[in-house]
Amino acid sequence: MIAEFLIGFFISLLVALIMIGIGISQLKSKTPAAFYTGEKPFSPNELSDVSAWNRKHGRMWIIYGIVILFSYILAAFIGLGTPMGLIVYHSGIVLPIVVMIGYHNKLTKTCRLPKERQSQQNTAAPKHTKETEKS
Repeated sequence: MIAEFLIGFFISLLVALIMIGIGISQLKSKTPAAFYTGEKPFSPNELSDVSAWNRKHGRMWIIYGIVILFSYILAAFIGLGTPMGLIVYHSGIVLPIVVMIGYHNKLTKTCRLPKERQSQQNTAAPKHTKETEKS
């Protein structure tokens, strides 16, 4: 019984750490983070604030990793071999994915610039270079 718990715990911990690692890498990323659904990540010109986009996606993945770990621990207290324990554990894995997809879609609507503003942003401010300093 203890061996089953420990094996399951370390597998859940490994998966949770992978999700947390994805979140941390997105928090530190300078380019827009992807959602890992196969869609092409947005270019920086398509978003109103790249750092806010990355911060929100990074936090989402970190929370997902924590939920995976806590759902396993809660399922272990309920009983891993019981139907309720399995429901709790699998819900902690599947339901957050549904929430994450909805949150990603919400972020896409709120953070993505309209097409006409994307082209304006590209030409609005000249880049600061050494040549512009001399003139």
